[in-house]
Amino acid sequence: MPLIYFLPPLATVLIWSGNMTINQLTVGAIAPSSIAFLRWLLALLVMTPFVLPALIRHREEIGRNWYKLAALGLLGMGLWQGLAYVAAETTTATNMGILAAMVPLLTVLLSALILREPPTLGGVMGGVLAFIGVTVLLGRGNPLSLLNLEVARGDALMVVAASCYALYGVMLKRWKMNLPPWVMLYAQVCFAVLFLLPPYLMGPMTPVDSQNIGLIVYAGIPASVITTYLWMRAVRQIGANQASIFINLMPLFSALIAMAMLGEQVAGFHFTGGLLILAGVVMAQTLTRPLVRGVAANKPGSASQ
Repeated sequence: MPLIYFLPPLATVLIWSGNMTINQLTVGAIAPSSIAFLRWLLALLVMTPFVLPALIRHREEIGRNWYKLAALGLLGMGLWQGLAYVAAETTTATNMGILAAMVPLLTVLLSALILREPPTLGGVMGGVLAFIGVTVLLGRGNPLSLLNLEVARGDALMVVAASCYALYGVMLKRWKMNLPPWVMLYAQVCFAVLFLLPPYLMGPMTPVDSQNIGLIVYAGIPASVITTYLWMRAVRQIGANQASIFINLMPLFSALIAMAMLGEQVAGFHFTGGLLILAGVVMAQTLTRPLVRGVAANKPGSASQ
């Protein structure tokens, strides 16, 4: 496989990691409800001249599946990014990058519950390992502190946000729609803008100025439109499973960017929690043997006896 095929997923994860730092830079510069709405409004305006004609041609299919597209827009764009902006107020970009890397593992677990896909050995073992890593990270190195509910609000919100995005991926797989990728994305963005409009109007409505326009542009174009194109290209060239492995680089990229731009310090619990989560995710993606088959093989009288 040509090495150039690995550039799109690598660039996508790098831009996503940079967006974790952007989330931190929004604190004090623009309200979470404002940037959550304005980024997708900008993305919508940029895509409209290119995608609207195709949207009109597929309006009947969209009409039949509008509620599915609305739910996807709410999960994948409204809640995933909206919660991340709120989380940035009380956590670090490093923590956000580590917790966002849980998405592939959460996708595996939710697929087993919703899609009835049989749980794998790696999914179960990796889930336990990653859960331990999350407790180390949320407890700032002391998992027992969680018994006293000593969890940073931002970290808890990032766990919820990652769960929403994992659910988005699972439902995207479950709901098959006869729509081109860009049309499906555009329809979801339309619904996301509608969902994010009320919080934006309720305020505080931060005016766009020289301090925050760059943040909005980065979030609205590179982190929304460009990454979507690159990710679709990556999935087409190397496959969804191989592409998703690159998400494991988010903790590293997020920490390096945050250290360079925000001066964040990486502590021992970051390394411990991050490595445990990363190991759990890799285990879930590589040990794909169904757990049920392994159990059946150990039963008396089974074919392996």
